[in-house]
Amino acid sequence: MRNMIVRKKEHWFKMLFVWRGSVLPALLPRLGLLFTVALLVTYFHGVVLSFKVPLNPVPLTMFGFVLALFLGFRNSASYERFWEGRKLWGALLNIHRALTRQMLTLGNAAGEAEKERFIHLQIASLYALKHQLRRTDATQDMEKYLQGEDLEAVREAKYKFAVLTKRMAGWVAAAKEQGRIDSIQQSLFDTNFDRLYDVEGGCERITSTPIPYSYSVLLHRTVYIYCLMLPFGLVDNLGWFTPFIVVFIAYTFVAFEAIADEIEEPFGVESNDLALNSMCKTIEETVLELSGGRVPQGQAEDRYVID
Repeated sequence: MRNMIVRKKEHWFKMLFVWRGSVLPALLPRLGLLFTVALLVTYFHGVVLSFKVPLNPVPLTMFGFVLALFLGFRNSASYERFWEGRKLWGALLNIHRALTRQMLTLGNAAGEAEKERFIHLQIASLYALKHQLRRTDATQDMEKYLQGEDLEAVREAKYKFAVLTKRMAGWVAAAKEQGRIDSIQQSLFDTNFDRLYDVEGGCERITSTPIPYSYSVLLHRTVYIYCLMLPFGLVDNLGWFTPFIVVFIAYTFVAFEAIADEIEEPFGVESNDLALNSMCKTIEETVLELSGGRVPQGQAEDRYVID
């Protein structure tokens, strides 16, 4: 599993040589191929099968400008999805803080075992949502925080987050029947449970509705066709500098496309995706701290901080 990169602001010169967290390692084979093509075009002076390709920088400049606009739109669309995912998980933190405070302060105090069960349901729901979005196995985390009927209720469930939210609502309904809270207080709990479902629905909307595939294919083809045409338009003016200029321009366009593809699905495990493990751990810690529990030590595994 890759780690999300969270890096302190670097000196401008050091940033020129940043490797970890950039998309350059994944692009090297493609850039190498484009460099080779540009080298061959330069060697043969833009001649293919005795035909001199009649390209010059003017149409390539105009076409490159239009391509840059489309790439900018593509990256904006991808970043909007990334930021929407981050806002949803930020809302999740606020909701769980509110639920913990309500559980501890509204109505008559519940027993320690009941408090612990509610807290564990909250924490388990976080990890359930993370695994649901990443399409990974949640068994280990569920067994860590749940037991008895709560564990059995989610063991075979597909949407474990929704099931655990329902279990929390059942905890509140039982508190109402026991007279520990009144109808108004129960309604306040229900408002936050509805907000939890809104967060789940928002995350599912992002994961289940990708940017249209045909649009991505069109942009992908256009980028590489443009990069393959570049050496024919530059070779007469730049000579043996052509392969280096082509690779530099290609790096810009191809990297933009690669970054957009990476952050389009913000809940994955790529270097620039959201650090869901760290977010789960943050919410877990704040919930435990509010409830007076022991806060576990250690850093979440999917966030790599470089000093």
